Amino acid sequence: MRYREAIQSGFRIINKNWQLVLIQVGAMFASFMGFFIIVGIPLAIAFIIFGLDLTDLSRLEDVFRTFREPSEILSKYFGLAILVLTSLLLYITVVLAVGIFIFGGSIGVISRSIRDSAGKFQAKVFLSEGKRLFFPLIGFTLLVGLIFILVAFVLGLFGGLISAVVSIAREQEATLALFLGIFFSLILFVIALTLILVTLSVTVYGSAVMAVRGAGPVKSLKESVRYLFAHAQAFYLYCLVFAGYLFISFIVMSISYAIGLIPLIGPLLALLYQFGAYIIQSYAGLVMIAALFSCYYFLTAEALAEEQSPPRTVTPSGDSGEKTGASEPQAPGQGGFPPERDRGSGI
Repeated sequence: MRYREAIQSGFRIINKNWQLVLIQVGAMFASFMGFFIIVGIPLAIAFIIFGLDLTDLSRLEDVFRTFREPSEILSKYFGLAILVLTSLLLYITVVLAVGIFIFGGSIGVISRSIRDSAGKFQAKVFLSEGKRLFFPLIGFTLLVGLIFILVAFVLGLFGGLISAVVSIAREQEATLALFLGIFFSLILFVIALTLILVTLSVTVYGSAVMAVRGAGPVKSLKESVRYLFAHAQAFYLYCLVFAGYLFISFIVMSISYAIGLIPLIGPLLALLYQFGAYIIQSYAGLVMIAALFSCYYFLTAEALAEEQSPPRTVTPSGDSGEKTGASEPQAPGQGGFPPERDRGSGI
């Protein structure tokens, strides 16, 4: 499957399921309002009790004066501090759960649209796919988080090693230390970029394995790694669409910054523009996912067909039905090839 075909397939799938973009935007508004309800109200109550004037938040000395002795404040308002922290953790948990559910429903609808091009978006299908993929995606998210921690640890080791080498070189000659610092920094940047892109591509294609094949978190991760090793063009496609997504996001943010510079009405227009910008970014992100899922599906269509085909029948003797004609001769009229004399006569 060519890159252009995969990207066109991504646009076609999301245009047919444009309701997914509305769901993304609605979830963003719900999370925004939920922050003020779950976190903002207890936080405002805490500021009032602590004696912080909310109208003077721009004055940092008020904040420093209020929190000059945090141990005394915590001992005096320990229950309220626990309430604020609990509300914050509750908000984060709810947002993550809703985000995983929406992501699972979205990739489930996308995978169904790839397999059935005539199908249309249905809310019940979205909900059923979200339920089906919710817990597998939680486990997969934990695995990916561990991988990112490992990547950060490896990059930290490389950074420490480079710092040690540059420090030793600085004792010998400053010019050599400057050269080695720039050289090794470029190498570290390339390694970091490669590791991050590989990890992100494994994450996206692992989600594709989970949505299309219904595999578990560990199996999806392993299958995603094998898939990228077998199909290098899939990784190049990910880099291409990811670069396109970053370019679109950069253009959108640049326009928002330019609108904010307009006198008087600039901030209001920028706030309204953020709504349209989020729609554009959500659409671009869904197109990116759909293009990668299409690439995965068509490159592994043969393997998927073998997995979905019915198992071969087994005879009482233990041999499969497909091997009967090759293992022993059969009587005429019982399947397999006809007798030798009939084949010679042309019948």
